Amino acid sequence: MRISEINNNLVLTNIKDFNLDNIFDCGQCFRWNKQNDGAYIGVANSHALKISQKNDTVTLYDTSIEDFNNIWFNYFDFKTNYQEIKEILSNDSVLKSATEFGDGIRILNQDLWECVVSFIISASNNIPRIKKIINTLCELCGDEINYMGETYYSFPTPEKIHSLGISGIEPIKAGFRDKYIISAAEFFMNDFNDAYFELLDYKSAKKELMRINGIGNKVADCILLFALSKRNSFPVDVWIKRVVEHFYFEEEQTIEIIQKFSQEKFGKLGGYAQQYLFYYAREQKIGL
Repeated sequence: MRISEINNNLVLTNIKDFNLDNIFDCGQCFRWNKQNDGAYIGVANSHALKISQKNDTVTLYDTSIEDFNNIWFNYFDFKTNYQEIKEILSNDSVLKSATEFGDGIRILNQDLWECVVSFIISASNNIPRIKKIINTLCELCGDEINYMGETYYSFPTPEKIHSLGISGIEPIKAGFRDKYIISAAEFFMNDFNDAYFELLDYKSAKKELMRINGIGNKVADCILLFALSKRNSFPVDVWIKRVVEHFYFEEEQTIEIIQKFSQEKFGKLGGYAQQYLFYYAREQKIGL
């Protein structure tokens, strides 16, 4: 990868294993929106960004090399060798097809607190509504971000959300999830933070997350995968359960069996396998 600064933009050339549509449309994030010109605009870590791609060239607009090094390099997981991961997973014929289809998927390294709230909101919900609820929450109590002549909003802190209380966040129309968001804020105002979870292994971290009301098995695994770098995490919902059954079993299985199977088959690469399978099966309408 080569980086050039051109007219206040950063131009990354010779980018491998990177496709914006694959990355932003595989169910892992909710604050990026595709523009008419094919670029995406989103907010992460209190910074807004417009990003576009043409073949192996990626442009980050109106940003600095400092922000790239401090924020976007890690966020887009540029440190990870995805070619090597895909080669290992391709020993399985199903994953070979899935990795070829979703060739440019990368797992984003997201903010822990934002990820927790986002996936609490995602429970029994659809993506357009999830995005609307999160956007309304940010507009309600996030900080303004002025970027390229437009106003965006950071994700609000646990303290800010908690200060509003359940009645105060009713305008976001999250329904029964309101009380879970406030409960999560209480945990994060005390001991819960990145440093705390870095000391825990996968099972211990999952157990701690599930102390929060509204975080069940699947939501915990999403948070572990997308915010805590537990790449062995294999989130299983009804959709993924059907997909794994379709490809690897001849009959219906329990979620527990699906998770045990994924751990034994994919090991430390379980999270990557899940993302490739999810995107491939959804786009090809496999397992409906």
